[in-house]
Order: sequence, then C-alpha cells, then structure tokens
Amino acid sequence: MTDENTTPAPAGEAKATDHRSRPHSQAFVDFITAQWAPRADLGVLPSAAVPFTAARRARLAEQFPGARLVIPAGPLKVRSNDTDYRFRPHSTFAHLTGLGTDQEPDAVLVLNPVEAGTGDGGGDFHAELYVRPLAARDTEEFYADSRYGEFWVGARPSLDDVTTFTGIEARHVDALRDALAKDVGAGVVLLVVSGADETVETLVEAIRAEAGEEAAEDGLTDEALVRAASELRLVKDDLEIEQLREAVDRTIEGFAEVVRALPRAVAHRRGERVIETTFDAHARLEGNAVGYETIAASGEHATTLHWISNDGEVREGDLVLLDAGVEIDSLYTADLTRTLPVTGSYSEVQRRVYQAVLDAADAAFAAARPGARFLDVHEAAMKVIAERLEEWGLLPAGVTAAVALTPEGQQHRRWMVHGTSHHLGLDVHDCAQARRELYQEGVLEPGMVFTIEPGLYFKADDLAVPEEYRGIGVRIEDDVLVTADGNENLSAALPRDPSAVEEWMRSLRG
Repeated sequence: MTDENTTPAPAGEAKATDHRSRPHSQAFVDFITAQWAPRADLGVLPSAAVPFTAARRARLAEQFPGARLVIPAGPLKVRSNDTDYRFRPHSTFAHLTGLGTDQEPDAVLVLNPVEAGTGDGGGDFHAELYVRPLAARDTEEFYADSRYGEFWVGARPSLDDVTTFTGIEARHVDALRDALAKDVGAGVVLLVVSGADETVETLVEAIRAEAGEEAAEDGLTDEALVRAASELRLVKDDLEIEQLREAVDRTIEGFAEVVRALPRAVAHRRGERVIETTFDAHARLEGNAVGYETIAASGEHATTLHWISNDGEVREGDLVLLDAGVEIDSLYTADLTRTLPVTGSYSEVQRRVYQAVLDAADAAFAAARPGARFLDVHEAAMKVIAERLEEWGLLPAGVTAAVALTPEGQQHRRWMVHGTSHHLGLDVHDCAQARRELYQEGVLEPGMVFTIEPGLYFKADDLAVPEEYRGIGVRIEDDVLVTADGNENLSAALPRDPSAVEEWMRSLRG
C-alpha cells in the first residue's frame, strides 16, 4: 500500500513530522493540476431502487410531522494508523437512499418539512442528500487527499450524478450546517439517527443548543426516529425480497464451494481457515462481502455459538458447522447454516442429533404463518427439542418435556440457549431497534423475512450427557419469507434432510 499524507503541507513547505516523499513545490502543484483531458461521463442512470426508497422516505417522514430528519451515512473508520476499513454506509441511510457497497462516506440524508402538499410526491417533506462531490483537478484534494482525492481513490460522482442515481436532490456537504439550522427553535424540531456519525450528532446538538430548543414532545426524539427507521424494515417491499433472494442464491453457491474445498481443509493445519476463506472469497467475488463474520466451526468448536476464530483443524469423522451469508452490493445479506459431515456421511449419533434439529426446524416452519406471533415460531421449535431430549433421557431426573417448557423450568435450554429466529435484511440481525411488541411479540405479516435456526450443542466437557453426545454441535438455519397463505423457504435449494445433504456432498465432490 502506498504511503499516505492526509493533511498535506502548503506548497513549498513540509511539516516537521512529515516523513513522506511526496513533493510540495509550487512547480509540482502547477504541473500536477494542469493538462488533464475532460473527465469521461460516468454514465450514471437512475437506480431501480428510486421508487421504493421514495416510498420508504414518505412512510418515515409522515411519522414525524414538522421535524427535520437527519440520517447520516457515517464516516470512514480508521483500521490502523492512516488506513481505513472499507466503507459501508449505515443501514438506515442505505434503506432510504438505495446507496450500497462503499458509496458516499460522510453523506447525510435530510428530510425537510415543507408546506403540506408541496413536497416530494405531493407530500409534506422534501429530501436532500448532502455529499462530498467530485473535486476539480486544480484543487489540492484531487492529488493530495488520500481519503477522497481522485488520484488516490478514483473519481467520485458529481452532484448531478448523485441526483440522477438516487432521485434525491444532491447538495455539497459543506452546506449541511446551515441547512440543518434553518428554523430550528422556530417551529422545526431537529432529529438525528444516533449511532451513525458522531460528528453529525455533535453538530445537531450544537444547533439545538444555539436555538434553545426545548425538550422534544409527542415522541419527537432521536430514539423514536431510530426505532421508527428500524420498524420500517419489518415488512420488506418487493425490491427488498428480490435482493434477499439474490443474496440467498449467492450464499448457496458459496456453500457448494466449501464442500468442494473440504479435502483441502482436512489437509491443512488450520482447516477452518480454508473453509472461511473459501466462502469469504466467493462472497467478495459475487457480492460486496460477507454479511457477518463467517462461522466455520469443526468438531467441538461447533458447540461455541459464535465461533469466528476459525483456526482449528478439520478432522475426518467430525461435523463442521458453517454459518455464513453473502452480502450483495445493495447490502442485503443472507444468513444460512448447515452442519456437514466432513467425510460426507453422518455417524449414527450425529444423524440422531441432526434429525432432532431438523424436526424442530420443520415445526417452526409450520408455525410461521400470517397471524401467528413471532414467538410462536420459537416455541414450536423448543417443544420438539424438549421432547427429543426427554426421549433420550437427557433432562434432569423427574423433569419431563412439559415441565421443562414451563417458564419455571427451561432445563432443555442448557443445550440451546439462543433464540430460533431473527429478522433479516440490510443487517443480519435486522430491525433490532424495533419495539418488543412489534418484534418478539409481534404478529407475522406477509413480507416479513427472518431466519429459522434451531440447534443442539453438547460441549466436550458436558457431564450432563452421555459421552457419545459430547463434542457434537448441530445448527440448521434457513431464511423464510412470510406469504399470504403461509411461508416460503428462500433457501430451500440448499439440502436440509441428512440423506439429501450426503447425496449433495457426493455430487459436488465426485
């Protein structure tokens, strides 16, 4: 990686601490900023998301009449010294603008209240998108700014490009402060999505203080905005469902690549890393990245729910639990898990545990229907898990499945401490700021997308179970769409039945 200088000294002058070799002479500046051909047209077209994001913004704005809503994309984040992580915009910003991948660090979406009926789509708000546009080639940013300069990171879109692509009026980010401050304290309440950009939050607080803005009333708070933006994603629109289907398809392809790589994983001293890098490379090639850190857990490691060290061996005879998802360029992610026999065939006890988890998953699918509670899905899976543990004699003496399933019992949860489902979308754990009464206790509606992922985890040192179970961890996870009359398993193309898994693995490995 080339050496950076994000705060260049004036022309002809070097900083005392500057150890870089970039020239500073006026002759250099004059020469590097001259004799460039006109920039090529980027050929930007309107995004397919434009009508969908417009509808999402309208639904959010109508919940906060008279308020100015501030939704930051977020800044670049330092990884180490003067290098940054690859940028990913905040999910709320992406949802409301359609910008994904590494687009527009420091950008801020603002929904301004306007006179009734005069705003976007005849509504009561007007959207503006404040961005850092392409800098002219006679500016210092062009050649010297390692975060934003064209010489360092490539050409940025112009304001017109951003407007065309998003369907939102784009303005220079330098005008943000004045735009946010207008009429605050004189009828306009300023709200910001917190947790996205500390600098923007600080600016909003300063504007409020200067305007003497009093405590918000009628639910007009930052917390309410964050919650509403999260709840806006509980029911997916047609475009979101289409993007989730694509993410699932790309993820299934990645699982197949992992199966093909298992012999190489067995041969490597850190075979779990072979699995991880095989999937992660596929995710980067076919999408934006992974939607979360890949879990590639072999043997005993599969009993650790979020095992992401992925530094262990992959041994013949063991199970390997792969929990992974491809995040596509729009930032929607899948989230799938399969527990695969390294040799291609389950042992008798492995198959017994796997079948119990599969039966629990099937019960959860049967419960995932419109009108049911989100909690019903989990309870259906837990009933099967508790009954199977009773059948195997693993519950404490005198405890039946019925007793374990009571709030005062829950002994079966020793071997499955996590929930069965979570919403899925732009975030792998989507809609996490939604109110409990709309999420955990909410009623299922067509368009909701969530996971179904029961499991059983018997740790190697668990003296509460017979030795044959110890060291076995199994999870099966699929992505489900609630439909008008039931549900659809979006990941049905990835085999689930143990015999089907074995046949699929044989077909891939030849």
